[in-house]
Amino acid sequence: MTAGHKGGPETTRGRRRGSGRRPDPTRRPAPARRPAPARLSPSDVLRAGASGLRARPTRVILSALGIAIGIATMIAVIGISSSSREQLLRQLDRLGTNLLTVSPGQTVFGEEARLPTTALDMVERIGPVRTASATGDVDTSVRRTDRIPEAVTGGISVQAATGGLLTTLEGGVAKGTWLNAATERQPAVVLGSKAAERLGVTRTGVRVWMGDRWFTVIGILEPMPLAPEIERSALVGFPVAERLLGFDGHPTTIYERSAEEAVEAVRAVLPRTVNPENPNEVEVSRPSDALAARAAAAGAFTNLLLGLGAVALLVGGVGVANTMVISVLERRREIGLRRSLGATRGQVRVQFLAESLLLSALGGVAGTALGALATAGYAVSRDWPPVVPPWAVGGAVGATLLIGTVAGIYPAMRAARMSPTAALSTS
Repeated sequence: MTAGHKGGPETTRGRRRGSGRRPDPTRRPAPARRPAPARLSPSDVLRAGASGLRARPTRVILSALGIAIGIATMIAVIGISSSSREQLLRQLDRLGTNLLTVSPGQTVFGEEARLPTTALDMVERIGPVRTASATGDVDTSVRRTDRIPEAVTGGISVQAATGGLLTTLEGGVAKGTWLNAATERQPAVVLGSKAAERLGVTRTGVRVWMGDRWFTVIGILEPMPLAPEIERSALVGFPVAERLLGFDGHPTTIYERSAEEAVEAVRAVLPRTVNPENPNEVEVSRPSDALAARAAAAGAFTNLLLGLGAVALLVGGVGVANTMVISVLERRREIGLRRSLGATRGQVRVQFLAESLLLSALGGVAGTALGALATAGYAVSRDWPPVVPPWAVGGAVGATLLIGTVAGIYPAMRAARMSPTAALSTS
């Protein structure tokens, strides 16, 4: 009894100790967890990409140069075109769009019509018209001396002009003075800016040969963007042109300015006002439209140059892709070592893609700076306002990122597919 009593609790404790679950012989042990690869932060990716570029500086500079040339070409083309357009817009703002010109058209028989001698007086009677003036072609030439043949005109025309011409055109006199009530009756002439340049006249007081006598230069005009025909003309008064140069008194061009809001209304009534009998023989135009057409033509030419810049950018992208492929081939052992130390394919792919983006970004930044400097230098030399549109800079950045991504995809995929053992065994 005693022995059995003593053994009872021991047997019970032994049973309690062994009462846990017995291991299932058919159950397989859980596989060991593979360590998760370390994640690379954006700064780590940039450092890894930059270290790959620093190892080959000469090749990097030459490859980035292709991208820089393409971006610089595109920025410069857009910037110069935008600067030119801005200059034209400023000229339009300064000169206004309310200037209209009236000129003779053709008769129903195809002959050149003539404006009546009373045309200017009729235009001045239109209510909204603020100022009006006229010029008339004179059938003669102007030459520096009487020794020059009459046929050699240098593209300079002789025109009779009324006294209010400068007021209507809002022009200015660069040197000397404009025609007045006294000088318009005397053998005195005012030269347009281009006419003076072609005649070699740089000051007033000199004489030029017109018709069969000498005329004294009393003034040289400033450039007139809205009336380029005046820039190429020698201008004399109506009275002296009729008296000495055989002018018939019929105006060939009438210039008028009216209120901005009344331009279209005045334009509609001008033909019938100038020539009530034959309004269809009168042509009315607005010189500011010519400046707008020049801006449109400059935009079309810009598209052609942008195409050339895109070709240069494409060539630069091919150069970046070539550089990255060679870099992958030369760095096989580095890639194999990184893979052996635990780098995943994705991390290798990101590293080489980052190198391609950094290489393209280097060329893009350099190209943007060069393009902006070229734009500023050209604009300042032409006395234009330098303009580089923000969208052009944004487009350059976008193009750079696109080129870097496209150029780096294949080399990055090729590097990621390398086997560590095969890469390390490469001599």
